[in-house]
Amino acid sequence: MTLRVVLRCETGYFGAAQLLAESLQIPLLSSEPVSSESVSHDRAALAAIDFELWLGSAGLALRELSVAQDHGRARHKNTRKEKPSADIRCDFVAGELRHRRLYGGGKNQMILKATGLNKHKPSIMDLTAGLGRDSYVLATAGAQVTMFERQPVVAALLADGLRRLCGAGDEQELAIAQRLCLHQGDSLDCAAALAEQAPPDVIYLDPMFPERGKTAKVKKAMAFFHHLVGSDDDAAALLPLALATARYRVVVKRPRHAPPLADMKPGLCFEGKSTRFDVYPLKKMP
Repeated sequence: MTLRVVLRCETGYFGAAQLLAESLQIPLLSSEPVSSESVSHDRAALAAIDFELWLGSAGLALRELSVAQDHGRARHKNTRKEKPSADIRCDFVAGELRHRRLYGGGKNQMILKATGLNKHKPSIMDLTAGLGRDSYVLATAGAQVTMFERQPVVAALLADGLRRLCGAGDEQELAIAQRLCLHQGDSLDCAAALAEQAPPDVIYLDPMFPERGKTAKVKKAMAFFHHLVGSDDDAAALLPLALATARYRVVVKRPRHAPPLADMKPGLCFEGKSTRFDVYPLKKMP
């Protein structure tokens, strides 16, 4: 199913929004947020739109349109409590990722043990970057990380987050940003060609987790992110590619109770409360 996305922007960002809309091949609408008035004026057109990208002083954000409309109606009615937005943005400068960088357990983190970053400084290729959270953690530990993201809107959010990280003014954050390189495209198509130039020491895979049961509690923002990205039905094809490309190991992030990717048993696992890292060793790191 094709999802329709539109772009809006704050006053003063129209030029940048035009370029972004052209690159994503999506409509650029008015610079006003969705409101009850706009809904009533163009209800038929808005009914076909699933998501809204918003570009402004805080960067680029994605919102499910139904949530944006509810937010606009609440503002129009001057209610005391507005519904919280379900904005998704890539933020490496503040919030959870900054806290994790400063206080997140250092080399004892499972992802660093699984990739070998607790003892080495391998180059890493992340074939399923998403919003770059894991790639950022790897880069904070000193790895050079090449990221691939095939969903154009998600890649635009990630690129925006990297731009703001570069401009944060902190020397340490700038150094982390310089260790992150983003490629927008399908890793199945271009990772092998890139690896011929410089094979990565480690390949990291974090395909979209399988759908959970009805009783599972899933964060609303991540549920709608799953709606945008869809399921990685071809994720199993990434593992043979990764095993043929990486120099020392392949690491796959999985839900704790999920079967191994492509039903290929890993050499070892690092298991947490809800997540595990399956490691496929190829040879010992020097």
